[in-house]
Amino acid sequence: YKPSFRREFTNLATISFAFSIMGLCSSVAMTFDTPLLLGGPASATWCWLLGSCMCLTLGSSIAEIVSAFPTCGGVYTASARLCPSTHRAVVGWLVGWLNILGQIAGISSTEFGLASMILGAVSIALPDFVITPGKTVGLFTGLLITHGILNSLATKQLAFFTRSFIFVNLGSAIIIIIVLLATTPRSEMHPASYVFGSEGIINQTGGWNNGIAFLFGLLSVQWTDYDATAHISEEVRRAAYAAPSAIFIAVIGTGILGWILNIVLVLCSGPIGDLPGASGSAFLQIMVTRVGVPAALFLWTFVCFTAFFVVQTALQACSRMLYAFSRDHGLPDSGYFNHVSSLTQTPLRAIWLATGVSILPGLLDLASPVAANAVFALTAIALDTSYIIPIFLRRLYANHPEVRFKPGPFYMGSGIIGWAANVACISWTLFVCVVFSLPTILPVTKDNMNYASVITIGVVIVSGVWYILSAHRHYHGPSSNLTNAGTDRVKLGVDQGNSARETVTDGDEKKLPPGSIA
Repeated sequence: YKPSFRREFTNLATISFAFSIMGLCSSVAMTFDTPLLLGGPASATWCWLLGSCMCLTLGSSIAEIVSAFPTCGGVYTASARLCPSTHRAVVGWLVGWLNILGQIAGISSTEFGLASMILGAVSIALPDFVITPGKTVGLFTGLLITHGILNSLATKQLAFFTRSFIFVNLGSAIIIIIVLLATTPRSEMHPASYVFGSEGIINQTGGWNNGIAFLFGLLSVQWTDYDATAHISEEVRRAAYAAPSAIFIAVIGTGILGWILNIVLVLCSGPIGDLPGASGSAFLQIMVTRVGVPAALFLWTFVCFTAFFVVQTALQACSRMLYAFSRDHGLPDSGYFNHVSSLTQTPLRAIWLATGVSILPGLLDLASPVAANAVFALTAIALDTSYIIPIFLRRLYANHPEVRFKPGPFYMGSGIIGWAANVACISWTLFVCVVFSLPTILPVTKDNMNYASVITIGVVIVSGVWYILSAHRHYHGPSSNLTNAGTDRVKLGVDQGNSARETVTDGDEKKLPPGSIA
């Protein structure tokens, strides 16, 4: 591929982007109630550690593929290149729609969560304030439009303020850990048996056994959008090195610091019967209990900022994926969204498409909160499925004459380490997709039923029928955008599924190593 955007993201900006998409503080804040109030405190503690270790195998496997295929299509482009030519269109179509579906749902659910976090804080500050669906949806819509406007800036401006995200993200977590430990009397801290042991297994699922209740804690740690950094690869300097390294570093950092944060929250949580409190957030209530309302709201502001940064980076990644899919004729738009603005050198049409579509699931909350939650819940299933497909294909067709995977700079090798990481992440993802599909409360009613797997399967079926009836005429898998004119001359080695090699002379003249695209 010829890079479509300006390469303005430095190593720091790229690492900051990767950390921001995982949103350490906001991820814990939005999901902490699930393990704490379903499986108990020990579920929150151990499931984060277990999930983090398995997420590292998935993140490493994705980073390895991103290093070989650093394009804005991410795992979508890689999937189609890691299977025989006869299967490329079908595989690309499936992975493309799963990835888009997961990203849209992720943006919408995170933004909706941010709106709820802000209104929850208002309800703490103003006890008479009443949170209504209209207020939540209105704030949600305003926030998404704000993100659309910010993402309409040029890449240079995006890279500039993205660099600061990592300091807010990590700094907030570290400060909250220190403040909670400093303000909680030793006599009020829970014992180790509560934080780590059997005393901390408190089953509140209404009927599931303790094992299943404990596993619901995994709902808080299965971070998504690992390949978001891949989607900005065409805006990253030395992308084959920087993008996968950023993914790897962010997964490790988020896992370690997030585990410490979970331990401290449980340690300082007080009586579980007092949670989640008036705000509906156990995280916020714990801070209110320990430091008082004013200080808690001050710290909560930075937690909200981390959620804001998650959506900011996720929307940027999603717009690049939509741009890539339109570039390959995967959208029924006649290439309309395959357009780069001459003013900002960014895909403005794709940005506002992502913004507009992401608003729709939130609007569902006005008609049916159950339907809205069902769309939000499919994020992990759709994205994680799209991630393991290229990992599986790479191993399945390793010796196929039409598939020649050329590793990039980030490579775990062909030995036991690479195999173990790939097998572990595929097995783990299939397992957690089952957990994510279970209703968390028994008995099951139409209001607490988990529809995520049903919707995901439905989308796969609908997209498959669409492909068979119509889309196969215009979509043939990822296609090259190369030209042979003037200084834009680029050579791409994609014959028989090879990873690409290119010489770029549009202001960033260099020859990239085998396995690199940009």
